[in-house]
Amino acid sequence: MKFWDITVPISKDLPIWPGDPKAVVERVSRIEEGANANVSRMDMGCHTGTHVDAPYHFLMEGNTIESLQLDALVGPVQVIRIPDDFSVITEDLVNACGIKPGTERVLFRTYNSTFWSKYRSQFRTEFAGIDEDGAKALVEKNVKLVGIDYLSVAPFKKSRPTHEAFLKASVVLLEGIDLSDIEPGDYTLICLPLKIDGADGAPARAILTREE
Repeated sequence: MKFWDITVPISKDLPIWPGDPKAVVERVSRIEEGANANVSRMDMGCHTGTHVDAPYHFLMEGNTIESLQLDALVGPVQVIRIPDDFSVITEDLVNACGIKPGTERVLFRTYNSTFWSKYRSQFRTEFAGIDEDGAKALVEKNVKLVGIDYLSVAPFKKSRPTHEAFLKASVVLLEGIDLSDIEPGDYTLICLPLKIDGADGAPARAILTREE
C-alpha cells in the first residue's frame, strides 16, 4: 500500500480565513528550562487548515461535528483534476469532468493546490470553488463527501448558497486539503476530524491510500 498525506500542517504561518483566529502553537513547558516534559498548547478556529464542516456551520438546526457518520469519511474516493482555466466549478463542469457513476466521494484538485507553497501564509481570494448549481449537481449524483484544495468549497464571498446546498443534503465537506502531489484517479480516503462536542467543524488528518 502507498499512502499520501493531503493534510496541511498547522502552524502560525498557515493562511486563515479573514476574521477567523490565527493558529497559535506554542510550548508552555520546556525541558531546557527545568520542566519534566515539553508541553504545548494550541489556540485556533475549528476551520483551520485541513478541516471538515459540520451542517451546523451554516444550518442552525444542523448536526454538529461529533455526530457525523464515519462511513462518509472513510472509503473509496475519486480525485478529479480541474483545468487551471476554470475558477468556478459549475453544473456543466461537474457533469463533464469525468465523475464515475456510483462515486460517493470526490476530491477536486484545482490550481488552489499551488497556493500552499506559492503564497504560504497569505490568504488568497481568487481560489477556485463550486457554485450553487455545481453543488446541486453533485447532490443529484448522490455524492456524500466533497473535498477541495483550499479553505472553502465555495467561491469567495459566495459561501452560503453552496454550503447550504451541500449541508442540507448531508454531504460532508472536506476543505483545506493539499492535492499538489496527487494524480487524478481512484484512491481510498481516510479522514478523521477531531471529535469536538457541539462544534460546527473540526481540523482533520486526511490521507489517501491505494495498492501500488
